[in-house]
Amino acid sequence: MSQPRASAVHGHAATFLFLQGIASPFFSILGAALIERGHKVRRINFSAGDWLFWRLPADHYRGKRDDWDAYLEAYIREHAVTDIVLFGDCRPYHQAAVLVAKPLGVRIHVFEEGYVRPYWITCEAGGVNGNSTLPKRAEEIRAIARKLPQPGRAMPLTGDMARRSLWDIGFNIANIGFPYLYPGFRTHRPNHIAAEYGGWIKKFVRRGRTRREAARVNEIYAAIQADYFLLPLQLDSDYQIRVHSPFLGVEGFMDRVIASFAKHSQAPTRLLVKLHPLDSGIMNWRKRARQSAKRHGCNDRLDFIDGGDLPKLIDGSRGVVLVNSTVGMLALERGRPTLAFGQAVYNLPGLTHQGDIDTFWSDPKPPDMALMRDFTRVVMHRTQINGGYFSRPAIERAVAGAVPRLEAALPPAALAIARDTLDETERDGRFSPAY
Repeated sequence: MSQPRASAVHGHAATFLFLQGIASPFFSILGAALIERGHKVRRINFSAGDWLFWRLPADHYRGKRDDWDAYLEAYIREHAVTDIVLFGDCRPYHQAAVLVAKPLGVRIHVFEEGYVRPYWITCEAGGVNGNSTLPKRAEEIRAIARKLPQPGRAMPLTGDMARRSLWDIGFNIANIGFPYLYPGFRTHRPNHIAAEYGGWIKKFVRRGRTRREAARVNEIYAAIQADYFLLPLQLDSDYQIRVHSPFLGVEGFMDRVIASFAKHSQAPTRLLVKLHPLDSGIMNWRKRARQSAKRHGCNDRLDFIDGGDLPKLIDGSRGVVLVNSTVGMLALERGRPTLAFGQAVYNLPGLTHQGDIDTFWSDPKPPDMALMRDFTRVVMHRTQINGGYFSRPAIERAVAGAVPRLEAALPPAALAIARDTLDETERDGRFSPAY
């Protein structure tokens, strides 16, 4: 077994190594903020897209995936890395990085989309989602919550879908246009980006019609006070599905739910399938849902929408069935019975329906709302940061919350040395903020 590197002991400043982030300058701005605080910051780029969104000095990994583990271990030792920062812990490079770094005493900080939406992002030590270290037992959750104050309210932030789209396009054009700069890089995305963008164009052309259809279904459901269960789909490429669930993809999950609904629910109860708002349209999920419903004999009780007001749809439903989407947190917060098939931070006794799906249609178990309030308090304090990744105000808010969250994991000696380094550079006039 490898021996812990010398820098893991007290007396050495923190060195943050950034790996892959999201298609956003968030990581670059966060790195600059850590430098301002007196910490050391390093970065490894894997692709031209990574380089595009990181404006600080960086190293570049151009080797094969099979050689990454040995490269990273040597890099950690050479540069005395104490902390690794990454977005999503299930990307192949990141999975390997966690396995390499933890035995060396390196702390792992994982960013993701928020467990709570909107206006929040996730920053969790060790891992997220199925790899989260959040408590799993009601007694532990209640004990921790009693010691915590009420979480602060989120400051609303305007999203910027246009900017998010442009940044994503820029990231992928860089990768497609300059593959020779990083010959060993292989994307974690399952579909070629050209196919994804082709699907988005078709979806954009149909957007008006699909929104009208969703509005019409909403109106009909409200008018007749429909009795229904909600089935919100996740992205087929989501690692929540691919790693933290018993299914290979969305289709298997959807067919399992429809089969159970057809056999164990009673008319006139309906099943409302809702497409994920960021689905690219490569797969025709409406067609697949219809085929499954016809095969199982419930086509006359199934509806499919692309759009709609999610909170209102949850409130009007008898319950929500999903794999491990963050929609589950929203459903539980609103007191709706929720069944989760996969590993999810909220899939706990007392919160989600713990029986088989076949029992859910006739006897859906609602959450214990006192436990849900305690659980939300723990989640907010341990993992959530007000802010976002896709607009300047949202990024600035997120960075302001992320810096103290990262520093909270550091030993006092590392913080003290960082402060001394900062004081010295300021006295010598050698310090210049990297913003």
